[in-house]
Amino acid sequence: MPVTGTVGVLADDLIWASRLIEAVRRAGASALRLGSAVDLERALDGVGGGASADARGAGVGPLCGVIVDLVGRRYDGVAAVERIRRAGVAVIAVAEHDDLATRKRAITAGAARVFSYNKFSTDGARLVAAWLSADGGGS
Repeated sequence: MPVTGTVGVLADDLIWASRLIEAVRRAGASALRLGSAVDLERALDGVGGGASADARGAGVGPLCGVIVDLVGRRYDGVAAVERIRRAGVAVIAVAEHDDLATRKRAITAGAARVFSYNKFSTDGARLVAAWLSADGGGS
């Protein structure tokens, strides 16, 4: 069953942002690209009261989840996971498979799962669909 809703993609690397967005779209959801901590805050401002003005302008609704690339230069990935969970939004993350310390910190901060870049590269759409379905995201 396709998943609907809007998933924020917090990634400042163009290649990974594109891959994550494509996985979200293939899973049936809309993607909202977030490239910085400021973008994330704007998107989270709309949680509970509808989409942010930027998201409404892009034709997307409130966030049903966020995917965080933990290796960002324009934001702290673990702090972003923690902020997203405080807003009551579901979150998963991607990271290097051998960066166990960061992966563990992201789980402690509230990420439901942290996938390796390789796993997400090969199976992203299925992972997104399963995550959103299990978390009650979409409809």
